[in-house]
Amino acid sequence: MPVIIYKMNASPPARAVLATAEVLGLEIETREVSIPNKEQFKPEYLEKNPLHTVPLLEDGNFILADSHAIIIYLASKYGGDKGASLYPSDIQQRSIIHQRLFLDASILFPRLIAIIKAIAYENAASVDEKKTADVEEAYGFLEKYLESSPFLAGEQLTLADISCVTTVSSLNVVVPIDAKFIKLQEWVNNLKSQSWYVNKNEPGLNDLGGFLNFFLKKNAA
Repeated sequence: MPVIIYKMNASPPARAVLATAEVLGLEIETREVSIPNKEQFKPEYLEKNPLHTVPLLEDGNFILADSHAIIIYLASKYGGDKGASLYPSDIQQRSIIHQRLFLDASILFPRLIAIIKAIAYENAASVDEKKTADVEEAYGFLEKYLESSPFLAGEQLTLADISCVTTVSSLNVVVPIDAKFIKLQEWVNNLKSQSWYVNKNEPGLNDLGGFLNFFLKKNAA
C-alpha cells in the first residue's frame, strides 16, 4: 500500500512534502483536502488529524501530521541514499537542519499565515508596515545563514531548503525579497532551477498567488 498524503497544493507545508517525495523518488498517493470548503473539519478527517491541518501522512496504520515531521519520516524510512543526503546522520548536521526547520515552523510560516489571515479574513487591501517588517526581519535571518554556505544547512541540499523555500517563495508573493538580500535571492534562484521545485512548488505557489491577489483586489475595491 503506498503512502497517502492529504494535501492542498496552495499550502506551502503540503508542497514541501510533495517536493520531498519527488526528490526521494517515492511513489505516493495524494488526496485533496479543500481548506476553503472546510473539508479539514469533516469528522473522518478530524478522526485522523485533530489539528485539522494539511499535510497529513497515512502509511498503513501510521498517521502523522506536520510537514516537518513528515519529511523527516519520509527521508528516514524511505529515502535510501538520497534520504541520507537530505537528512544526514551526523548529529551536528542534523541539528542544524532541525534548527532551520524549527525556524520555518516558528517564524517563517507563522508570519506568512498572519498575512494570509489579514487578507482573506480581515479585508486587508495591503500588507501593513508591521507585518512587512516582520517578514524582512525573517529574510535577514536567512541571509545571515546563507553567507557561510550555498544551502541553509551546509554545502548540499537538505530538508531544510525544501521546507523553507516553499514558505519563502510564498512570502515573496506578498513581501517581495529586496535586492539587498543577495544571498537569499541567489538561494531561491538556484532552487527554482531544480525539477522538484518546478513540478511540486510552482503550481501550488501560483494557486496561492491567485488566491491572495483575488482578495487584495476585492478588498481594495
